[in-house]
Amino acid sequence: MIKRTLTQKLMKALDLSPVVLLVGARQVGKTTLVRNLDRNYIVFDDVLQLNAAINDPIGYINSIKKPVTLDEIQKASFLLSSIKLFVDKHGVFGDFLLTGSANVLNLKNNQETLAGRMVELTLFPFSAKEKNRKPDENPILQLFDSNITEIEVNGTTDLLYKFILEGGYPLSFFKDSAEDRFIWFNSYISTYIERDIRTIGELRDLDNFIRFYNVLFPRSATLLNKSEIAKLTSLNMETVENYISLLEKVYQIALLRPYFANVSKRFVKTPKIYVTDSGIFCHIIGIRTKEDLLKSDYKGAVFETFVFSEIIKHISYSDRIIDLWFYRTHDKKEIDFILESYGQKIAIEVKAAQTVYTEDFKHIVDFQKHIDPGTIGIVLYIGDSVVPFGKNLYAVPINIFL
Repeated sequence: MIKRTLTQKLMKALDLSPVVLLVGARQVGKTTLVRNLDRNYIVFDDVLQLNAAINDPIGYINSIKKPVTLDEIQKASFLLSSIKLFVDKHGVFGDFLLTGSANVLNLKNNQETLAGRMVELTLFPFSAKEKNRKPDENPILQLFDSNITEIEVNGTTDLLYKFILEGGYPLSFFKDSAEDRFIWFNSYISTYIERDIRTIGELRDLDNFIRFYNVLFPRSATLLNKSEIAKLTSLNMETVENYISLLEKVYQIALLRPYFANVSKRFVKTPKIYVTDSGIFCHIIGIRTKEDLLKSDYKGAVFETFVFSEIIKHISYSDRIIDLWFYRTHDKKEIDFILESYGQKIAIEVKAAQTVYTEDFKHIVDFQKHIDPGTIGIVLYIGDSVVPFGKNLYAVPINIFL
């Protein structure tokens, strides 16, 4: 079994809080992770358990053996009020471990947040480090804390392409061929994503949603233009915004906020949208092989989506606060990612090429000049060597994530 980076953080959370909520998309490995723990396990796919909880929520929570893991809690989110009552009266750290494939704290019918009584953790699809059996390595922390020229870069370019194409979902990773992955991705989208959307979103017209999905997903790594999407799908703006919200709640997309340094510059205020898994993104845009990717017009967006997914995983799994933005001005100065931790900034530009030129750093240099001269500037590229390009400027292989 592949060791998960989040395991240690999960165990620490159970020692510090009476309730821990482990969330994430379907099929990322939540059940595999929690079933290995020494505690009572209940899953609300079991109709008998669900009916008992519905019949007497308070009595159910009082009577079940603890510590307990309640899997698929989004199907019984009404229990959160009863859990709150129990915790306030009897709470012991680690009593309740809840897992869900939808963000139960944001569901319309759930008003109870367990504020102050719960730690929330997100389990993502496999990171490249996890797949490469290096779950304790965090390349984002390395960029902040290390001499960048001394960072060790491992893994081949072929392995990078493989990890990008298969994405991070465990069942995709374990498939032996592109054909098998194609079948699995089709099944995942229709069986799991659509089912979750119907469960939490009062989806009245599945055809409209599928049309929206197929228009939205190819726009990964671009500015979110809701008006254009509404026009292309013949949907009103309210429906478009509702569908976007639903896909966020089931962890299929993420919106990245723009960076604002001051009020005097004219910054783009629109967020960027990212598909949270490069494998699903490749599937939607018809990329199945390395050769498909190399000749695709989406090549840059695929690499940027892969890097985004790796960054958010390692930020989430770290024990320090790291903020993430993108940077874009109205006069077309763009930087893919701005990371900041305790005042230190890193500007990252993703380049899906094997060669880096001084020109590739021009917007990062402008950012250093006008906003923060101490910013570390990095161009991620398809290569195998870290190369300095001047003060605080480096070309760094994307393979640092492997």
